[in-house]
Amino acid sequence: MANGGSENTEMKAENFSYGWSDTNAAESHDVIMPMVLRILEQERPAPASLVDLGCGNGYAASVLARRGYAVVGLDASGDGVNLAAKSFPGVEFGVSSVYDPCPPGRLGKFDVVLSTEVIEHLYYPRELFRRAHEMLRPGGLLIVSTPYHGYVKNMALSILNGWDRHFTADWDGGHIKFFSPTTLAKMALEAGFGNLKFRNVGRVPYLWKSMILVGRKGI
Repeated sequence: MANGGSENTEMKAENFSYGWSDTNAAESHDVIMPMVLRILEQERPAPASLVDLGCGNGYAASVLARRGYAVVGLDASGDGVNLAAKSFPGVEFGVSSVYDPCPPGRLGKFDVVLSTEVIEHLYYPRELFRRAHEMLRPGGLLIVSTPYHGYVKNMALSILNGWDRHFTADWDGGHIKFFSPTTLAKMALEAGFGNLKFRNVGRVPYLWKSMILVGRKGI
């Protein structure tokens, strides 16, 4: 799908509301951000330019800005962006979806693209990888997190009758795609990323809450 995302998606960037009411850390931030910071320290320490795709209420972007990164936060949710811009004036925020065309001024501009717990909400998840590839400099770092899925966790959800809660089908704007490491890596490779690695976070081994894919834009 080259340009069909924005045409086929009912919730446009300019009118989508995710229901943000504050800029506090979400549960996922508490689990994921310590590992994100560790990855950045190892792979691309500050100062560096970073774009947070799907920045939500701006919490993660604010943490990274305080660590010395030049951060741009983009999200399709106008309420989240408005809250973030008021609360964190030192960070640039904008209302933008991964389905929207990339502004020319942001093509190949960033050292890091970060996207945490976003891709599972997208009808067209390949668009996130395409947008990240467009926005990164050659050799730039990609960090994408999403809920972990593997054989043991899937079996546990079935045995405990946990799929209804896990799928969150009654949550407007909730999860609509679920990934194994294989499917997530396949999309990253298709988009031109290499040197892929995975980190798992939260809970206990094989029942991890989330997995984090780390890759590099091909040079």
